[in-house]
This record gives sequence, structure tokens and C-alpha cells, in this order.
Amino acid sequence: MAVAKSLGIEGRTESPSKKPSAEIQNVVASVIMNQTFDLDAILRSVSGAEYSPEKFPGLVYRISKPRTATLIFSTGKMVCTGAKSVKEVHAAVKKIVANLKERNIVIIGTPEITIQNIVASANLYAEVNLEKAAFLLDDVMYEPEQFPGLIYRMGDPKVVLLIFSSGKMVCTGAKHEDEVKVAAEKIYQKLNALGVLYA
Repeated sequence: MAVAKSLGIEGRTESPSKKPSAEIQNVVASVIMNQTFDLDAILRSVSGAEYSPEKFPGLVYRISKPRTATLIFSTGKMVCTGAKSVKEVHAAVKKIVANLKERNIVIIGTPEITIQNIVASANLYAEVNLEKAAFLLDDVMYEPEQFPGLIYRMGDPKVVLLIFSSGKMVCTGAKHEDEVKVAAEKIYQKLNALGVLYA
């Protein structure tokens, strides 16, 4: 009983009235072109490209619509970041390939795009008793003296959630957009059932 009181397990049990929300902030994707690139030639051809091989082996290619930054390596591999959706990733890669072709950069094949990580912000619209949650949940890390949030590793979908006492969250590790919403709803239901959410 003393432990329960110290963790706040006894006390407020008012459930939140608003359902959780989630918004994708960044989609990171890898791209394989199955060819090599002359990065110096791209640098000369593309306005705004950045390439300093003595500092970093990749060329940075930024576009404004969709707003993304893509690292292009001489091996033919790319990493696209900054997109707000998987659709934007495909649009960005398509635009970059088209731009390179227009500038007489030889493109042999079709890009192979793989989503590596989707990062999203989420809101439970309720305060969270993190001490109680850390006591009741498995696969968590909570060291408030080092980091103010609780780190929860969800098995299905396989994501990592950073949960803060305010009810704000960061979801990382998703490979598909729908996993973000599923994870937010799933942790909401779990925390609510444990009685650690307060309106």
C-alpha cells in the first residue's frame, strides 16, 4: 500500500475525454539507384546543391516542394529526409531524378525506395503519471534525473514512444504511416486502462 501511495497509484482516476492525435513530422527513406554518380558533375549542374567531400562523402540536394533534403552518394545510394508523408518521399525522389535527367545526368534505372523511419508527434490530451506508468508497464526506461520522458518500446507496431507527463509524445521507428496512429491509440488505451491518465 505504501508503494502504491508513493507511486501515485492511489488517487486521481479521472479518464481523459479527448482521443489521442498524431502528426507525422519526418519520414526518412533510403533510395538505391543501382548506378554510380559523379557528384562533382551534379554539383556543377544543380543550383543550390552542397558538396564538401573533405567533410562528408555525400552531396546534399534540397528542394522546396516537397520540402526535403536528400543526401546523394557516389555509390548511387540516397537518403531522403524531411518529408511529411510517404507520398512526399516518392514525389521528392521523382522530382530529383527528373531534375538530374534535365541536366544531362545519366539515370539508368528506377529508384528503389525503402522507408527507414517515420517520426511523429502525438498528444494524449491528458496528463500522465509517469512514475506509476513506469511501475506498471514492461519494456520501459524512466530516469527523470537524466531525461524527463518515459521511453516505452512497443512490440506491435514496433515503435519507440517518448511519453511526457504533459501527455505529449514522440513516436519513432514506424515503417508505415498507419503504425503511428495505431501506436498512439494503443498506448492511450493501455495507459487509460492502467489509470495513469488524468484529464
